[in-house]
Amino acid sequence: METAATTSSQRYGLTEQLAHWSSELTLEQVPESAQINAKHCLLDWLGVTLAGAQDELVGILHDTANMEGLGTQASLIGQGQTASASQAALINGAAGHALDYDDVVRIFRGHPTAPVAPSVLAIAERDGCSGADLMLALIAGIEVESRIGGYMGDPHYLKGWHATGTTGHFGSAAGVSKLLKLDAATTANALGIAGTQAAGLKANFGTMCKPLHAGKAAMNGLLSAEWAKRGFTSRHNIVERVDGFGENFGGECNVDTALEGLGEKFHLTDLLFKYHAACYGVHSPIECAKRISKNPAFNTEKVVKIEVRHAARLKGMCDQPKPETGLEIKFSLYMTTAMALSGLDTGRLDVYSPITAKKADLIKLRDKVTLIAEDTFTPNQSEVIVHQDDGTVIRETDDLAKPNRDLSSQWDKLSSKFRALTVPLVGEKNAETTIASVWNLEDQTSLSSVISPIEGVIAN
Repeated sequence: METAATTSSQRYGLTEQLAHWSSELTLEQVPESAQINAKHCLLDWLGVTLAGAQDELVGILHDTANMEGLGTQASLIGQGQTASASQAALINGAAGHALDYDDVVRIFRGHPTAPVAPSVLAIAERDGCSGADLMLALIAGIEVESRIGGYMGDPHYLKGWHATGTTGHFGSAAGVSKLLKLDAATTANALGIAGTQAAGLKANFGTMCKPLHAGKAAMNGLLSAEWAKRGFTSRHNIVERVDGFGENFGGECNVDTALEGLGEKFHLTDLLFKYHAACYGVHSPIECAKRISKNPAFNTEKVVKIEVRHAARLKGMCDQPKPETGLEIKFSLYMTTAMALSGLDTGRLDVYSPITAKKADLIKLRDKVTLIAEDTFTPNQSEVIVHQDDGTVIRETDDLAKPNRDLSSQWDKLSSKFRALTVPLVGEKNAETTIASVWNLEDQTSLSSVISPIEGVIAN
């Protein structure tokens, strides 16, 4: 394997260094583990996108695009139609994040595949690129946005910005620039154009706007690269300049974190995948509650108090006390803990609904939950303590911040998740075709075998 050379920090600023690195990256320079993880994140994203395409918010975006006139360049996953590349990036991007069931990575502080996969897939399909081309673009995009995420650090996210929507713009632009074979200077232009469009507010978590953030990042990043290719100009130091993205968006602005191990370390290998269809912030408490529910001493009728100790940063994000919709449940430590204690399968899509929100037995448990914010807890660390009227106290702790290094096991789990999401919609044969095609992505001369099986939903 070749080693990707880093660009001298004395000659170039952060934005240009990342532009140089990504524009010169080859698949031979990418470790096998990162290539495998790229396949994992693509398969996972395709599954959640197909399922998410059935969501109401996606229908609204589709109807608007249809009214304006759909193009023929790229597929709208799960809808049996095509659109222009930018329309596909927007609609597929929102669909991929609609269920809040897609991957996360700590350094990015968000969902890395959601803004990158829809844009690079749209361009790859439009331009007839190979599976290897798509893989390399996906890797470049996720790595660039992850490193800018490292530059921004926690302050950006804690200030109220949704990194998937803000920093995700850079990932999309870098990935598409790679597919378009833009040189370093033009890629830096694309990153500058993307940076000036970045947006996404955490205040809209639990609404249709959160998935929209991913879709807009995908679409805007795609357009940024297309415009840069045609000569549209921007600052080449948009991330690090005094009045640029980092400073104005409340970033920590740590260049060392951003560039650490560039060309050697790939943050793609640190991706965390979801097996509960809700915000990743509620996953650790769900795992704790699931184990408590299986404890022989546990009895729902005896519960008097449930303490959920969690990272302080989740306050305002996952603390909706009385959710009424499926989206709100996904951001409610109260309800998701109650659901897990009751034995509900939180990996099923249909449990996140207004019907679930109104169930008396769940509400009874939900209202016994007390949240305790711990400043020392990491974002994926939690402790659930159940107090019963017979004096029994049952507690469990968990920390889901550790990536799975057993890539074979991870592929099996993600394949099972993909089947659960897609077989009811497209049938077993189509689901298996896509699984096999993604596994052999680097050998695909076109993307037809990846996309065609899940283009449309089979009528029941």
